[in-house]
Amino acid sequence: MQKGNIGVTTDNIFPVIKKFLYSDHEIFLRELVSNAVDATQKLKTLASVGEFKGELGNLTVQIKADKDAGTLTISDRGIGMTEEEIDKYINQIAFSGANDFLEKYKNDANAIIGHFGLGFYSSFMVSKKVEIITKSFREGAKAVKWSCDGSPEYSIEEIEKSDRGTDIVLYIEDENKEFLEEYKINELLNKYCKFLAIPVAFGKKKDWKDGKQIETEEDNVINNTNPAWTRKPSELKEEDYKNFYHELYPMAEDPLFNIHLNVDYPFNLTGILYFPKIKNNIEIQKNKIQLYCNQVFVTDSVEGIVPEFLTLLHGVIDSPDIPLNVSRSYLQSDSNVKKISNHITKKVADRLQEIFNQQRADFEEKWDDLKVFIEYGILTDEKFAEKAEKFVLLKNVDGKYFTLEEYKTLIEANQTDKDKNLIYLYATNKEEQYTYINAAKSKGYDVLMLDGQLDVHFISKLEHKSEGKCRFVRVDSDVIDKLIQKEETKKVELSADDQDALTQVFSSLLPNNSKSNFIVTFENLSANSQPAFITQNEFMRRMKEMAATQSGMNFYGEMPDSFNMVINTAHPLVQRILKNENEACNEKVTPILNKIAELDKKRTELKGGKNESDLAEAIKDEIKKIDDELSSNKKEKQDIFNDFAKNSKEVKQLVDLTLLSNNLLKGEALNQFIQRSIEMI
Repeated sequence: MQKGNIGVTTDNIFPVIKKFLYSDHEIFLRELVSNAVDATQKLKTLASVGEFKGELGNLTVQIKADKDAGTLTISDRGIGMTEEEIDKYINQIAFSGANDFLEKYKNDANAIIGHFGLGFYSSFMVSKKVEIITKSFREGAKAVKWSCDGSPEYSIEEIEKSDRGTDIVLYIEDENKEFLEEYKINELLNKYCKFLAIPVAFGKKKDWKDGKQIETEEDNVINNTNPAWTRKPSELKEEDYKNFYHELYPMAEDPLFNIHLNVDYPFNLTGILYFPKIKNNIEIQKNKIQLYCNQVFVTDSVEGIVPEFLTLLHGVIDSPDIPLNVSRSYLQSDSNVKKISNHITKKVADRLQEIFNQQRADFEEKWDDLKVFIEYGILTDEKFAEKAEKFVLLKNVDGKYFTLEEYKTLIEANQTDKDKNLIYLYATNKEEQYTYINAAKSKGYDVLMLDGQLDVHFISKLEHKSEGKCRFVRVDSDVIDKLIQKEETKKVELSADDQDALTQVFSSLLPNNSKSNFIVTFENLSANSQPAFITQNEFMRRMKEMAATQSGMNFYGEMPDSFNMVINTAHPLVQRILKNENEACNEKVTPILNKIAELDKKRTELKGGKNESDLAEAIKDEIKKIDDELSSNKKEKQDIFNDFAKNSKEVKQLVDLTLLSNNLLKGEALNQFIQRSIEMI
């Protein structure tokens, strides 16, 4: 028996391996199975070039767990190793068998993976002792057994082994006994080894017989050695792509489209990406792209490796140019990964353009599911945004679809305001905003439907890009004549006292709480327009919507909703309410108004144009008495208007109808409205 020390540059490499080499201990099984597949692939390559003339036989990699012995064994019938090769590839950690092999057989190597040596040492993350029992394929080779207990010391001895290949025997540490459980091994094999190119078997298949499960003689092969992405697109039908999608995601709905990637220059890349039906929460759609290196699973956490918007896609990317290493920071800094990322972005954009050009009806039919993905790409990736301009669609409330250029051509004649701005009208809820949509249509305007979760960000980007030449305005953000202002609006022909009176009357019946704020305003519209309606400031509402999806905008998110109750002073009902108010209140209010005017005049005379701080104390006291009296008079006036509003069914009904049309009438107020409506009928 030979003993020695492993050639490393530190006294003990194993703590480094256990803690820092890999981010997750479960990776050890991926590394060891990959090495077994690697050794098998090497043998197939040697056979193909005539350097191995024996029978290949059954090349299945076998995984066996023995809970009693506390061991997990990974066995292959690949090329095996001689004692000299163990010394070079195992005892000297800096070397890699795969590198030497690739250099010699670079024109024939069949999907060589792994860096045999460093990957092997991941076994010590979970093991207290590891044995390698191996016999080279070379004629006359002797079998050897290498053993190490997790220190730099190892032993190696000759043993008897009838067949070529390698057994890696892991003596699992007590704190890692879960890796001997059948469920856990199946979970890891399914995650990391599902598509390896050589069959991998764990135990035997089981059948039900006489009410219980029994083992059969057939190997339980856990992997698909020929997944769809490794085949040529010409070999696959649409059904094959769907079947593979459900192999990846068994519970998912059918995807919308797919892209088959097949690149061999300037880097190697294969894969299939799918456009899924994206649900409301885009966050839960992420981590669905699986990254592989020669059919070995690397990671499904691809943020930063591919552009942000591509994380919404599902599927597989496979490239030997992606290092087999689970460190995301390493992947993100790798130049090949960046090239691959840019190429995938281009392929996705080209594929969408192709579908749009060739199957526009189908593209439009699936637009509602595609929209979030495409808008996300436009918002986060400038290169994609440039290409997407030609196929991103706008849908109007009638369900018709337009490209950006088509829609601009449709509306520019009729929806350009007096300042030469192009106004895009939109709704977010067809039912709730029906009245406003109808008012816009009556003017010959077209209204877009923008009810997606990223629409508010998307339209802001379009506005910014237009440099102020276009604006998106929701149909309920102002009166229709001011949404697209063609000429100066008509002046409101009410006295200041009448406006004040109506403001007090309507304000007294509007909701008063911390979540909403109402302001009464006046417009001189046509007599045929509604007597009153509610609008919501476009800027503030949009800021609040953005705050809901974007950090750093909490200020807007915490502000109350701001509404305008617009009173149409030209409407007969409003004129009648004003007449009734004058008749009911003028006699009581006029003396108060006179008193207020008198007090205001006296206050002004006392101040004499001076700042309050420059006044004598006696004058300050006199002004305070006047202010208290003014406050009392104003409160008295307000109470008179409040009493009128409270006793006027017309005013209450108009306010409630206006609130109801905006889904703002609820609870007790809604019940009172219903009762009042019945009484009025």
